[in-house]
Amino acid sequence: MIASLTGRVSGLTTQGVVLSVGGVGLAVQTTPGTRARLRTGEEAFLATTLIVREDSLTLYGFETDDEREIFELLMTSSGVGPKVAQAVLTVHTPDAVRRAIATEDLTALCLVPGIGRKGAQRMVLELRDKMGLATSGGAPLAAAAWRDLLTDALIGLGWSGSQADETVVKLSAAHPSASEADVPTLLREALAMLGKAR
Repeated sequence: MIASLTGRVSGLTTQGVVLSVGGVGLAVQTTPGTRARLRTGEEAFLATTLIVREDSLTLYGFETDDEREIFELLMTSSGVGPKVAQAVLTVHTPDAVRRAIATEDLTALCLVPGIGRKGAQRMVLELRDKMGLATSGGAPLAAAAWRDLLTDALIGLGWSGSQADETVVKLSAAHPSASEADVPTLLREALAMLGKAR
């Protein structure tokens, strides 16, 4: 298994990053928060998980081993594949995932697109005994174009471009001093708004 990669960021995509390692460009899928911290041309380290399917090999990248561990644990729950596991880490930090499962916070888990109440209950039941409550630190995000990141995240989670744009405009008006550091919080708020609009 490819456990980690260190290389130069040769490009950013809507789904993640292209990392140049030993002259080979590897496409790595990441959360919008991880993507926001990476800069084209700079060296980067990503903890990784390689998902092997009959018709594809997909690399998922994480800033920390802790994120990768949560990602892999989430996929041991029935019905949780890599897309849903990544969506969980798009909405919640690893510690927030641990808290939600340990305290049976179904509301927090249901904020993740693709997880309904039954799915959240199943996750709690199957993962409660596997999750520790260790804390992890993360580098703060630099201030930049949070609107684009948030729009990309919402589209990546299945909302239409117009729904994403409309929601980001509302959030922009409500949070005029927001920055990339606020993307996780703003994403939760956006998902709550879009959920009510259904």
